Amino acid sequence: MQNYFNYFTEIEERFQQRRGSLLMLSTLDWALIETWREAAIPLEAVLRGIDDAFDKHDAKKSHAKTRARKINGLAWTAQSVMEAAEAAAEAATGTHLPKPERESGFEPERIAAWLESNATTVESIDAPTAVRLRELAASIQQTPISLEDLDRTLTVLEEKLFAAILTTTPDEELVALKAQADRELAPYRSKMKAVQIRQIQQQFLQKRLLEARAIPRLSLFYMPHA
Repeated sequence: MQNYFNYFTEIEERFQQRRGSLLMLSTLDWALIETWREAAIPLEAVLRGIDDAFDKHDAKKSHAKTRARKINGLAWTAQSVMEAAEAAAEAATGTHLPKPERESGFEPERIAAWLESNATTVESIDAPTAVRLRELAASIQQTPISLEDLDRTLTVLEEKLFAAILTTTPDEELVALKAQADRELAPYRSKMKAVQIRQIQQQFLQKRLLEARAIPRLSLFYMPHA
């Protein structure tokens, strides 16, 4: 199983390294990374895309007569990342990769404790989700389970939890969040496809609504690492 923690942090570190400053990623940037992860884009392809985008920018900057603008958002690299992902997929056609081993830090006891903690947090908002989380916590300590399958189940539960929150959110709050997402996406629309823009908008909305209500994300990526 790919180390979720590394997926996010290595992308952030590579972007900061190429930009030349410790610019913190925005909510929009994190939402974009989540769309890449959900699309199963390999970490290597994302890093290659970031490098390609900055290489092109640096080449233009060296020939420019005026001072080039700083890159202020990860979304600026989106087109290059997609091109790198397509190239990686073509190169991998017909090859068979070895099955990765389970990452350390995902021991059944730690996962079960984390699921129990999340169940307690979401119980007052969505009782069925809390019940299911406790069932998973009990089963994972008794029977070996694929981490990929578990995370798919957690993703489904998170989607149901988000739907429950969405139905009780005032229209004014949703409109304001969507307007904010549109403003932040505006500089990068020409570099992304429509479907990618919609995915980022959805991830942005979900992230902000959950954060505002102190509701935890359920994916294994968000489990604290020792």
